[in-house]
Amino acid sequence: MSSVPPNVPPGAPPGGVPPYDPHTQWRVYREQQKAAWRAQRDSWKAQKYAWKAGVGGPYAPRVPSIVGPLILVAIGIIALLVYSGRIDAAQFWEWYGRWWPLMLIFAGLAMLGEWALDLRGKAPVRRGGNYVGLLILLAIVGVCASWTHANWNWVHTGFGDNDDFFNTLGRPQHDLDQEVLNTEVPAGSVISIENPRGDVSVTAGDTSTVQINAHEIAYANSDSEAQKIFQAEAAHVTVSGKTVLVKSAGHNNGRVNLTVIVPKSGQLALNVNRGDVTAAGLGSGVSINAGHGDVRLSDIQGSVQVHFSNDKGSISAHQIKGDLTADGRCNDLTLSEIKGKVMVNGDIFGEAHMENLTGASHLHTSVTDLQFGDLPGDLTLNDDDLRITEVKGPVRVETHSKNIDLTQIYGDTYVSDRDGNVSIAPAGPFSIEAKISSGHGDMEITLPPNASATVTGNTRNGDVLSDYPLSISGEESKSVTGKIGGGNAKIVLSADVGDLRIKKGSGFPATPPPPAVTSDDGAPPVPPNAPHLKAPKTPPPAPVTQ
Repeated sequence: MSSVPPNVPPGAPPGGVPPYDPHTQWRVYREQQKAAWRAQRDSWKAQKYAWKAGVGGPYAPRVPSIVGPLILVAIGIIALLVYSGRIDAAQFWEWYGRWWPLMLIFAGLAMLGEWALDLRGKAPVRRGGNYVGLLILLAIVGVCASWTHANWNWVHTGFGDNDDFFNTLGRPQHDLDQEVLNTEVPAGSVISIENPRGDVSVTAGDTSTVQINAHEIAYANSDSEAQKIFQAEAAHVTVSGKTVLVKSAGHNNGRVNLTVIVPKSGQLALNVNRGDVTAAGLGSGVSINAGHGDVRLSDIQGSVQVHFSNDKGSISAHQIKGDLTADGRCNDLTLSEIKGKVMVNGDIFGEAHMENLTGASHLHTSVTDLQFGDLPGDLTLNDDDLRITEVKGPVRVETHSKNIDLTQIYGDTYVSDRDGNVSIAPAGPFSIEAKISSGHGDMEITLPPNASATVTGNTRNGDVLSDYPLSISGEESKSVTGKIGGGNAKIVLSADVGDLRIKKGSGFPATPPPPAVTSDDGAPPVPPNAPHLKAPKTPPPAPVTQ
């Protein structure tokens, strides 16, 4: 018979297996897991080393390619030549934008040459590819240079007024006063002035000649280079019958500021790309094509046409005896003492201010369409507000997202607005039709003491307040009807989310006052209360001839 007790494994101590400490058991298990993970990691490393040894065994150690250093040397040489003036920066970027793919071709040929040389060795050499990122960057620069060259006119007009950043950086300025040009022209000539880079100032005098004072500016690294620019951009006069052409060919690295005196009988046409235009005292009107700069006009008889090609310039016109037409995109627009029709068609990105206009006016932008008659008072239009004081109707306003304030209106009024408050104060028994088609906006009508009108109005979500005994009905959507006095004029009001207020006012004069008398002493009068009218530039100081 066995001496081992039943249910006890052979070799076990009497009484069974002693219990283990749980903390010790967990520590031992964790160490076993760590040891297994290290063994697996070492196995992976061994497999990776074996794979590298099998794949890269026949090759020699990796060495850098010569392509990267060659590209850096070429960049340094070109930068030095551009900075020293040996290569013109504009011409270089034009060339690079056209031929940059040659860089990739040369880099590829260099890599093929290296590969062919490496094949002659006992063990082929592996070349580094760190220069690939540099090639990609230079390719992107080449694409940008090509696009910029193809769209240069668009890019060039987007860097602010008279911006010469690309041409003046690092180059000294040279000045030269060109010899005065004095050319006899026939009476009634058509005089055209073309200046692609520089300001133009024109005045009229009792003369039969065209006198030109040209101040040339060149940005160059040497006197010889500046002389070439002066010769290229010099102004000259061409007379063919009654057609007179004053022209500067211009230069990308220079400017020409022209001061011109023309006969009063001359019909003037200005084409200025990058520069301000000032015209005063002209006797036969003017046509202006302003590409990039401000236009200042004063004391002009005859029609005026102004075209803007971008939104960087402003126009101010004062004491114009003739129709004025302006179109395009401009910053600020200021008009005063215009005796003729005014037509403005385009976008105004700043503020429009008008006063003392005699004649029908029409202003059309992408946001606002405004029509009215004579303007003895003033008008201000900006991004948020339209304010008109003392105007002859009929007045018609169609806009949105603006607060409208019309005061002392002599004539019928039509207003259509969205998301804005409307305030109208007629100067007499004139008809009013005003609506706020959508959005929030209150409407206020202030009638003169002798008001005589038939009122019809409604608001979808607002109150109706009236100083007159009118019939008001409705709870959430309210309406108002009734007669004031004899009920002669017709008033129709409509608001979406806002209140209607009909108030009694103190009244205005029955007729507008006569227009202000302008001075005839020969000197252009100072424009009253016109915030954006700028005085003509004073002549620059005498430059140093080089």
